[in-house]
Amino acid sequence: MPHRSFLPALALVAALVAPAAHAGKIADFEAGLRKAYASYRVALFDSNQGDASATAEAINKFSAQWAGLMTDWRSTPPPQYADDPKWSDTLAKVASSLDTAKAQAKAGNVPDAHMTLEAVRLALWKLHERNGIIGFSDRMNAYHAEMEKVLALDPALYTGKVAPKVAELAGVLDYLVGQIEAHPAPEASEADYAPLEAAFRASVDALVNAVAAGDPAQVKAAIEGLRGPYRQFFVKYG
Repeated sequence: MPHRSFLPALALVAALVAPAAHAGKIADFEAGLRKAYASYRVALFDSNQGDASATAEAINKFSAQWAGLMTDWRSTPPPQYADDPKWSDTLAKVASSLDTAKAQAKAGNVPDAHMTLEAVRLALWKLHERNGIIGFSDRMNAYHAEMEKVLALDPALYTGKVAPKVAELAGVLDYLVGQIEAHPAPEASEADYAPLEAAFRASVDALVNAVAAGDPAQVKAAIEGLRGPYRQFFVKYG
């Protein structure tokens, strides 16, 4: 038994070590998830391009990485998710979506596979959201959700009553891309990062400037120019 005088010191050591261990588990899981998510992004991109073979290959790679992650964490979630009542439901949603997407890609039904894969993005985003976690991918997802609202607008209605809505959404996109810039991805030091981020930013600036100019044709062109830079940045780093 340790000497009584040692007990406060031992308690202090335990208090310091326990949070460090938790921090390690938190970081380990999120790093593993991000690594697997890179393969997921490729699957989402390939399915959007209609490439059944590449989609199936990317889904299989993500599925294998996800299975490895779950081997370590399924039964004992990392500390940040230990109290999440929907932890098991989220894992089941990802697994079932992957199984369905695999079958759809194998059958050549790539558009449906793409929509099924979108459910994985949403499930993981909600997992973070419920537990107060905001990572780079979450900010990219928030931008994507608002970008889709812009893309859904009728190009014939960029004037009149819809014009204020375009201006509002342009302001939201400007804010969200600013958040992405302020909180860069872990891979921000890579050579491709800065040029892709700059093109992404430029696409939003083009919309903001077009709205300020009040030219419907310029607004239409800027909106049509949003998807490409986002997609290129997303598939590499989002």
